[in-house]
Amino acid sequence: SKLAALFEHPLYNIPIPEVTEKDKLFIVNPMEKFSLRSSGSDEWVSSSKAETLLPTGKTAYDTYPTWLKFHVGINRYELYPRRDPLLPTLLQDLATQRIVSSVQKSGGTQLKLIMTFPNYGQALFKPMKQTRDQETPIDFFYFSDFERHNAEIAAFHLDRILDFRRIPPVSGRLVNITKEIRDITTDKKLAKTFFISPAGNICFYGECSYYCSTEHALCGKPDRLEGSMAALLPDKTLAKRRSWRSPWRRSYHKSKKAEWELNPNYCAQVRETPPYDRGHRLLDLIDMAILDFLMGNMDRHHYETFEKFGNDTFLLHLDNGRGFGTHSRDEPSILAPLQQCCSVKKSTYLRLQLLATQPYRLSDLLREALAADPLAPVLAEPHLRALDRRLGKVLAAVGHCLAR
Repeated sequence: SKLAALFEHPLYNIPIPEVTEKDKLFIVNPMEKFSLRSSGSDEWVSSSKAETLLPTGKTAYDTYPTWLKFHVGINRYELYPRRDPLLPTLLQDLATQRIVSSVQKSGGTQLKLIMTFPNYGQALFKPMKQTRDQETPIDFFYFSDFERHNAEIAAFHLDRILDFRRIPPVSGRLVNITKEIRDITTDKKLAKTFFISPAGNICFYGECSYYCSTEHALCGKPDRLEGSMAALLPDKTLAKRRSWRSPWRRSYHKSKKAEWELNPNYCAQVRETPPYDRGHRLLDLIDMAILDFLMGNMDRHHYETFEKFGNDTFLLHLDNGRGFGTHSRDEPSILAPLQQCCSVKKSTYLRLQLLATQPYRLSDLLREALAADPLAPVLAEPHLRALDRRLGKVLAAVGHCLAR
């Protein structure tokens, strides 16, 4: 396994700083029993009357569902640890656990569902809209592109291979539209949008601002539908998140350009603007730009952080559905933060160099990681080959900066 060898490499064993109580998202006494309560969100409450030791001799923490252990493990430095024993179980849960409720997620331009499991865990379901080999048409603007379920799955594994670990775990899943959505939904608006197509397939389209209509309906075969299941982060009532507008946000206009596209010295003013004027926030943003360039994602207008950790923490790389849309062309403007600032973390640069070598070739590693997903093959081969080409371009950009 190239993947196992990669995670054994010294560059993937650089220790994170010591995690103190204030560096944890949640302070949890592992002896204290928690009771989960259904409130439409994944809240949980401390049960003060509960016995701290269970009759089996295990601590209460041992009985937490995997999703709760994932939430409890989040800290200032990482969303989940490199050698996380929970990860295989969490991915398995996302792929196989019984769905007891499915409702449409509010907001956004495209249909997404919140799925709930019997243990109160929740996942974000993005349904399949395109086949693996459909490329985004060359005349499409980035903001009118479809979101792809397989891009969400591939982005999680790519983020982990780059050792960022800033995307919540995602698994592919084949969902039964009838039993796992239509028959159990309590969402009246969603329920009204189900119909049977002329071909005899079960379809639905939900309600949203752009792509929710009969023309953009999602249809099963006859009622089986592929999608990505992403582990939800803790409810915002329990762990507030802050949304930040990216300084390299695109104009989202058919003819206007953003300031960074017109001003070659744009980075100088970003460096003087909080929160980019101190700490590693700018370098984290450049990490995100590299991830986006590798998967061809032009749609990074905002990013989020956990409010508790202030400015000194990682960026959450959420919403990656517009990645992996094209393999035959690259979009150099995604790398603008790296090219304009000529800065990159040394650890990121060394890992990128490693991933360009034969024993740890990036395309081979991602192919191996995706092979274990229930929807394998997740990416068409040309997308995997494009990764190696794009990685060469990232290293060339850093080389150009070093030469300057």
